[in-house]
Amino acid sequence: MKLKIYQVDAFADQPFEGNPAAVCPLDTWLDDETLQAIAGENNLSETAYIVPAKKGYHIRWFTPTTEVELCGHATLASAFILFSELRFKGEKLVFDSLSGELVVTKEGELFTMDFPAMIPKRCDISPVLVETLGSWPLEVLSADDYIAVYEREEDILEINPDLFRMTQLDRRGVIVTAPGKRSDFVSRFFAPKYGINEDPVTGSAHCELAPYWAGRLKKDKLTARQLSARGGELLCELSGERVLLSGSAVKYMEGEVYI
Repeated sequence: MKLKIYQVDAFADQPFEGNPAAVCPLDTWLDDETLQAIAGENNLSETAYIVPAKKGYHIRWFTPTTEVELCGHATLASAFILFSELRFKGEKLVFDSLSGELVVTKEGELFTMDFPAMIPKRCDISPVLVETLGSWPLEVLSADDYIAVYEREEDILEINPDLFRMTQLDRRGVIVTAPGKRSDFVSRFFAPKYGINEDPVTGSAHCELAPYWAGRLKKDKLTARQLSARGGELLCELSGERVLLSGSAVKYMEGEVYI
């Protein structure tokens, strides 16, 4: 069997920036073991699979080790491939996913994803989390991930976490965040439990970060930068119980998978 596959740098306007994702369009679903094996072989933070559906497309996301319920950058990458390579002609894309219906629109080179907001709640600062991060945050919140809030952008850049200890925590991963110098806020995201030591740019993490920073800064439209080695920029807008995440993407590679 021969399958088409693309690699896209999401939340980037040129190659070698943002977060790389593989996108594999399918006519029908393969078995889960094969989907996971392809994602493991790709060894990217996410591989997205898309299959035509009545309203649009079904979408699923796999890390090198497991399936996840929501992935922003691989959704953006999938929308980019559908619009630019597969010549989708509609005004908006509708994806059916494990996180419900996700809508993506395109304006110029900018893609906007309509995702569910995840409101983080304040929690106690765990000594284990402090030992994992190597420094004491100002406050900690939790949703799908722990969110450790720091005072300065420099604090985020200096963090060198104990990734093995982090796998023992009871959340998907850990987000560290602080006010930004050239953006409203900055962040980094670690998810070693899911085979991702540090994710370059994480859309789903901003579904948690946007509600927090919107409340703290008293504004619904926010600029964000993820301070990974590759780096990436996002526009975030809190709209009721939804978060609108916007960014651009570029194609890095296309090829074929033989299985």
